[in-house]
Amino acid sequence: MRVAALFRYPVKGFTPEQCDSLEVLPGGRVAGDRVLGLRFNGAAAPDDAWGTKLDFVALVNTPGLAALRLTWDHDTWRLRVEHAGQVLLDDVLDAGGRERFAAAIEHYVLGLDDNPLSSQKDRRPLRVVGDGITPRYQDREPGYATLHGRASVAALASSVGEAPALTERRFRSNIAVEGLDAWEEQRWVGRTLRIGAVAFHAPHPVTRCLATHANPVTGRRDVPVMKTLLRLFPAERPTFAIMMTADRGGTVRVGDGVAVIE
Repeated sequence: MRVAALFRYPVKGFTPEQCDSLEVLPGGRVAGDRVLGLRFNGAAAPDDAWGTKLDFVALVNTPGLAALRLTWDHDTWRLRVEHAGQVLLDDVLDAGGRERFAAAIEHYVLGLDDNPLSSQKDRRPLRVVGDGITPRYQDREPGYATLHGRASVAALASSVGEAPALTERRFRSNIAVEGLDAWEEQRWVGRTLRIGAVAFHAPHPVTRCLATHANPVTGRRDVPVMKTLLRLFPAERPTFAIMMTADRGGTVRVGDGVAVIE
């Protein structure tokens, strides 16, 4: 078993970055992952604090975000957002840039048929939160990384006849692994595994929501992933991938071996 691909997601709910390596911090968060987010006005959590995904414009409530292409330069803090070849924003994320980013996304979201802003005007204006450095806005407050097996993606896609549209991008994992059977990673919950030089604990599976129904190219909900997961892998809740923590952290690279050690 080996690492096939690595991802991080600088802005919660937006475009992944595919990486050759990831730095896993003590605790399990990935450096550069979910360091920014777009929070609703009036959300209870302070700007620099974790908050539930329901406090944010995210794929669970705004599937059309998947149609945007965002790039974030971690060194220069330059952020670029495109939609269908049109540049919506190309700016440095200083104080003024943060306001322009929030305004550009708010304008885009309000133009979508399926959005969380039109019917709840008190959620506006959107606010950009996060310092651009600290990974903070995963769906659960404790830090973690996520992992799935590519065979599980293939089994799911085959079951619905949507192989071209149902790719691993729907699941927004940090680590994709090849060389294991479909759903085998679910049997790693409660165990310890080693990826490269990093020892991970796998405390929980990842519970899935409507975010997985969003086609990562079109931004439209098209495949009933939650219902399909319950049929293929019966559980109390629809699950796909596993959460992982790491006491010491370290670097994980594409091609690293993966082994269950306890």
